[in-house]
This record gives sequence, C-alpha cells and structure tokens, in this order.
Amino acid sequence: MYRGILQLDPRHAPTNHNLGLLAMQAQQADVALGYFNTALDADPAQGQFWLSYIDALAQTGQQDTARQVLALAQQQGLQGDKVEELKARLEGCARVAQPSDSQQGKGKPVKKSHPHQGKQPAAREIESLVALFNQRRFPEAAVLAKTMTERFPHHWAGWKMQGVLFQQAGRNTDALIPMQKTVSLLPGDAEAHNNLGIVLQHLGRLREAETSYRSAIKLNPKYAHAFGNLGSTLQDMGQLPEADACYRRALQISPDYVKAHNNLAALLLDLGRLEEAEASWRNALRFDAGNVEALSNLGNLLQKMGRLGEAETIHRRVLEMGAHLGEAHYYLANALMGLGKLEEAEACYRQALQIKPDLAEAYGNLGTLLHDLGRLDEAEACYRQALQAKPDYAEAYSNLGSTLSALGYQDRAEASYRQALQIKPDIAEAHSNLGSLLHDLGRLDEAEASLRRALVIKPDFSKAYSNLLFCLNQNANVDAKTLFAEHCRFGERFEAPFIVQRPRHRNSRDASRRLEIGFVSGDLRDHAVAYFIELVIEHLSGFSQLSLHAYSTHNINDSVTQRLRGYFAHWHSVAALPDAALAEKIRADGIDILIDFSGHSAKNRLPVFARKPAPVQATWMGYPGTTGMQAMDYYFSDCFALPPGQFDDQFTEKIVRLPASAPFLPSRNAPPVNDLPALNNGYVTFGSFNRMSKLSPAVVALWAQLLRALPDSRMVLGGMPEDGKYEMLIDCFTREGIARERLDFHKRSGMGAYLDLHHQVDICLDTFPYNGGTTTLHAFWMGVPTVTLAGDTAAGRTGATVLGHVGLESFIARDAADFVRKASSWAGNLAALSNIRAGLRDRFSESAIGRPEIIAEGLARALRIMWQRWCADEPPISFEVTREMADAARETEK
Repeated sequence: MYRGILQLDPRHAPTNHNLGLLAMQAQQADVALGYFNTALDADPAQGQFWLSYIDALAQTGQQDTARQVLALAQQQGLQGDKVEELKARLEGCARVAQPSDSQQGKGKPVKKSHPHQGKQPAAREIESLVALFNQRRFPEAAVLAKTMTERFPHHWAGWKMQGVLFQQAGRNTDALIPMQKTVSLLPGDAEAHNNLGIVLQHLGRLREAETSYRSAIKLNPKYAHAFGNLGSTLQDMGQLPEADACYRRALQISPDYVKAHNNLAALLLDLGRLEEAEASWRNALRFDAGNVEALSNLGNLLQKMGRLGEAETIHRRVLEMGAHLGEAHYYLANALMGLGKLEEAEACYRQALQIKPDLAEAYGNLGTLLHDLGRLDEAEACYRQALQAKPDYAEAYSNLGSTLSALGYQDRAEASYRQALQIKPDIAEAHSNLGSLLHDLGRLDEAEASLRRALVIKPDFSKAYSNLLFCLNQNANVDAKTLFAEHCRFGERFEAPFIVQRPRHRNSRDASRRLEIGFVSGDLRDHAVAYFIELVIEHLSGFSQLSLHAYSTHNINDSVTQRLRGYFAHWHSVAALPDAALAEKIRADGIDILIDFSGHSAKNRLPVFARKPAPVQATWMGYPGTTGMQAMDYYFSDCFALPPGQFDDQFTEKIVRLPASAPFLPSRNAPPVNDLPALNNGYVTFGSFNRMSKLSPAVVALWAQLLRALPDSRMVLGGMPEDGKYEMLIDCFTREGIARERLDFHKRSGMGAYLDLHHQVDICLDTFPYNGGTTTLHAFWMGVPTVTLAGDTAAGRTGATVLGHVGLESFIARDAADFVRKASSWAGNLAALSNIRAGLRDRFSESAIGRPEIIAEGLARALRIMWQRWCADEPPISFEVTREMADAARETEK
C-alpha cells in the first residue's frame, strides 16, 4: 500500500515516515534515514518526524549531527518529554565517547585547537555544504550552515545557504537577516539580490523586493529569474502592464522558463484575456509536460471557458500523475460538478478530503453541491468544517448564510453574511445574499442598499441586479415608471456586449413546419411554478407540430422532475453550463422559439437570452413584470392581468394575451372544503399566507384598519420563518392598535398542514404592491376568496386576475378605503360568503385557469403566429388569442 502511495506522490510525508519506522524495526537505520529525511523535508511542522530523523542519525553512528539537529529542532519550538529523553540519551553517548583523564595522560593539560584557524572555510567545506543541499539533506545542511556562520561570520557561504534553507522552509522572517548579510558581503552577486527580493516579497515588503530585483537585473541584465520575480512583485502591487512586460522579457531571455509562462498566464487570466492565458499555460507544458501547476491551472481555465469535457480530461491526467493528490481530486470534482456529474463530483470531493482533511475549499464546494441538491443539513455541516479548517473563509460564511436561510434560521443567516463581510468587505455575493435575506424579512430599504453595494463591487453581477429588481417590485415607494426604468437599465447593461456579436439565425423560415420549442427554467421540480407549468406542458406535448425541449437550470431532480421529463421530447440538465456555452447549445439544438420561465426570479438565465440564441424569445409565468431586455420579444399574459392598452408601456416585450395567463394544478392531497368557520365561531377570521417580505408596514396598517373596524375579528398568518423571528411584524400590528392575542402565527409547513390552516380562515387579505400568487390560488381551491387591492403594475394585479377569471370582481378594491369597505361588507354577509366558499372549486374548474387544455391550445396558436411573423421578417406585435383561436389550434397543431 505504502509503495503505491509513493508512486503517486513520492514526497507523501506520512507514508515516508511509516516506511522509515518499518525500516527501523528491521534494524535498517541507514535505510530509515532516507525516508525520515524526505518526510521531514515535506512537512517540517511534525515534531515526530524530527524525533525519528534524529534517532536514525544516532543509530547510524552520527551522534554529533544528531545533537546538532536536535538543537536546531529545539530552536524551532520542538519540546516535550520525548525530546528531553532523546537529549539525555545523546548526551550520555557523548560522555561515553569522551576520553578519560587517564587515557589522555594524568597531569598533562590537553591543548584545544580549532580545526580551522583561517578567516574563511575550506573549499571542501563549502563543497560539502552544497552537496548536502543538492542531496536534499536539509537538516544536516542547516546545521553545517549555522556552524559556518558562527566560525566565519564575515564569509558569505554560510549566510547564503542559511538564508536559502530558511526561505525554502517557508521561514521568511528567519531568512531575512542571513539574506541581508549575504548581500552586504556579496554586493556584486545578482543571485544574492534576487534571493533577498524573494524573501522581502513573501514578507509583503513589495517596494523593497522591487528594489532588490532591480539591483539583480542591473548586475545581470540577462537574469531571467530576476525579471520573472520582478514581474510577480509588480503584479502583486497591481502594476499589471509592467508585470506583463517583465514576464515577456524573462521569456525572451529564457523561452523555457516555465514559471514565467505560468505567471504570465495567471496575469492574463486576471485581465480577462482567456485565450492568451491558455496559450501561455500550453507553452509552459510544451517545455515541461509534467508541470502539475500548469496542468491544473489550464484545467481550471478551460472550466471557466465552458470547455468542461477538456477540463475533466486534464484534471484526470493530473490525478494520474499523482502529485498533489488532494488538490487534484478537488479540481476534478469542480469540473465534474460543472458537467452535472454530481454523484461523481461528490465522491471526488470526499476523496480529496480523505487525503487532505484540511482542504477548506473542498468542504466549501461540497457544501454548495449538497445545498443545490436540497441536502441542507449536510451542506451546513460542510460549511462549518470548511470554517474550522479556514476560520477566515469569507465565501464559506456567505454560503452558510444561504443554507441557514433556506433552513428558516434567518437571524443566524444574517449573522453569517455579516461575518463574511467583516472578513472580506468586497465580496459581492455576500452583499447580494444579505440583500435577498433582508428582502425576505421585509427590510426593503436595507435590502436595496446591500444589493446596490453588490453591483458597485461587481457591475456585471446579473443575479444581484435581478434580486434588486425583485426587491423594488415589492417596495410601495417605487412607482411604476421608476420600476420600468430600472428594468430597462438591466437590459442595457447585460445586452450591450452582445448586440453587435449576435450571429444570424439559420433556422429555416418555413412558416408551417414543425417547431422546436425550448423552455428554460430552474423550477422544473417541486416548486410553486411547477404547479402552473405541468398541465400546460402535458397538453402541449400532444401537439405533433411542436417538439418540446427542457433546459433545467437547477440540480435538484425529484419526483416532480421525473414526471415533467415524460412530457418533453428532449431534456437537458444545464445548471452547470456557463451562459455562453448554454447559448451555443441552444443555437446548436436548432431552437425556433425559446421561452423563459423565470424572469428575474431565482436560477434565471437571462444573460443567455441576452445573446439571442433563438430567433424568437418570450418570457412567461416566473416573474410578474418585464425583463427589461430588447432580446425578449414577447411576454405571455391575459386580459384580466394586463388589460389591453393599459400596461404596454411597462414592458420592453410585446404582450401576448392567452385565454388565461396560466393554469393551476391544485394539490392532489388537498383536504375537502369545510363550512365557513365564522358560522360556528361567531366572529370572522381573516388570513394571509404570503411571505414576510410582502408584509410591509403599509400592508399591516391597512389590515389593521379592517381589524379595528371589526374588533371581534382575528387573523391567521401562515408562512412565518422557521426560527419564529417575527417580532418586527408583531410590533407593526401593535403600533396600529392590534393586540398580539388577536393574531395566530404559524411557521412554514408541509403542504397538508398549510392547506388545513385554511379551515380556520373565512377571508384572505392580499398584499400590495406585490400581490399573492400561488397562495391566492391555493386559498381559492380551499374555498377562501381573497380581498385584493388592484395595483398599477403587473405584480399588483395577480389577485385581480384570479378574481376576474372566477367572476368575483366584487372582491377587487380600487383603493385603501374601498379595501376596508369591501372586506367589512363581506365579513357582514356570512350567508353569501358561505355560498361562495361551497362553490368556489366549481367556479375555479369552469374558468380558463382551471382548463389547462384551453391555455395549451392558446399557447400553441400564439407560438405559430409569432413564428409566422419571424418568417415574414415582421417585427413582434401585441395580440390576443381568444378561445375560438385556441380551438382552431387544436386542429392545425395536432
């Protein structure tokens, strides 16, 4: 087993040490000495390696060297009972070896002489020192170098070697004085100046390092390594053009200087010049095909460029070479994760951690993988192990915050995000994640500030911008005009790089042919959007003139995912594909019409749509509003949601009005509708199941007006955070004169318990300016109508849309006063409310939102019209698909 490990990693410290112990047990101390020397060289921080090495020196008769190495080890902090025991044993050996007075001659003093009385060491001593270094017998070289500095303090040899040994061991502070002494003794030695520069650079004294390197170059204008090191220092100082010039000069002098190729590639990567970086790393490998650093970096670069298959191949090659085993498994895992090979990626991360348990980044990325798979408790454990290995790992704190938030522990999530930012204030992802959390908590102004800060740090951070737009959509202080302008700025920012680069589409302009329809979504799983998608897709899959492609942007693969897969002719798991690679895939798949199911919600891929990979593009369902993008041609809605002519100026897209915006799939396990609770209770119970982020002080103030007008009424609030932290909400009600005793709070729960809560509610109250969506539809199915305040944006008209479809316009309020008036009126008309409750499921089933086949037929007709216009080279227009037109599609598309 040990031999196999050494074949993969000849310097694997624990294995070398164990083989040394076996050799000692076999009475082969000279063999053991080599193994112990390698172990100590690889990991000098292990005290036991020093003890074993010293013991082997003693066993091979090298007691003087053993004592010197022990003294050196003690200087470096080695201590303990075993050290004292070994020291006593070595001192005992020295006393035994010392000649007695009788052997020396009684009464005759012994004249002590130094073996070297001159002012400089003999040539053979310097040769011995160099030989020990070249043989990698560093502890012995260190002892000899130290002795030489004591005996010949004004000679350069001992100082130079001591400095190099300290620097090589990572002890740069200890190396500084010897290096400075060497330069003072050898002012004309370019190598000495270069070595001093290396130490100063590692100590962060970059200006001084620069001076040293320039001194070396002045002494030797063709000193390639000094140019390379100067380039590295200038790169650390942010002087990138100067660093670039230094690397190139080093390579002009020495074309096979592999480290310079490596560093130049890293610089080019930082500058975003990826193709040039690739060329530099390949140049490094041309001169040193087995250079693990260059291979690993090239693999990581290829992954960044979306060439995931090539990246996987290179990382497997690194792994076969056996060097840096832990890191090799880690990099391969990253590539596999990028390819969506999640089981293999997980195994590789775990293998990396088995070999290198302190590899914090492997814990961090494994945590991300597990989070994306919905294994949140395991993800949390991984992030905590990452932080144990690397306490200042800001990214792990940020990702831990996201997992804690998903688990419902909002306070702990906020603390984790803030810890990340305390460590690394410019980490855009942490600002964005904190902003999303504050948004979920209803602290919208703070959320906006965090999200804008993320965009200052990282202007091309599309996810943060989408989160900002989602946040602004819920802020009552942001009017429709301002909201639309901010969406347009998103489009301008993220479309600009691609407007000129968009290739011409080669799709056949046959207006009547079979169409390739692509759907891009992160919600093809157990998610609210799936309740809207599934029934339409199920019916659409029966249309022979349409070939359906799914592009799933989420890693979770659950029972809903498996069910949805059956409706698509082609299923593509693309969560790991970079935007450019996904756009190219869609183009290669020949998609005619590409439909976005996310808008600015989570897991969206709007930057893919910005590249216009399909001739016709549309957005639907996932987000109540415009994308702000010129590349998005159409927005699917209906006449209740967006009445013709009233909202067109809030969309960059043209509006296609279907028979209904979307159908809704009620839970198959929904309990039956019960009798109106107020008939038994003697008082009315209002309810809300919306996220806390929608329950702003303005919303609570309006609800409180109603509760004050009906002093016997109560209110149920579901969907509260798992950690029970909703004091801010209670304070809002208290300030409005509503006692805590009138409010019943319930945490987020499973579907069954959530639907059962509706048995306690007579009337639901809607939020504004962002209405409830799925919650309103679930309430309808449970017989509970919602009083809504119709807004002036798409997000504020969801309630009005549903009520319009089921013929309950009398629950739609025009303003705040009308909201209180209508809710009070219905609360006082229990007989009518009871009849509505009993018949609401029938109303729902008979409406267009309960007839998915009508919506699917309408969509099929709309897709054909959109395609015909593109084939005729006509621009997109807004239009309506009536039920009659939908009926016609049943014949033409099937």
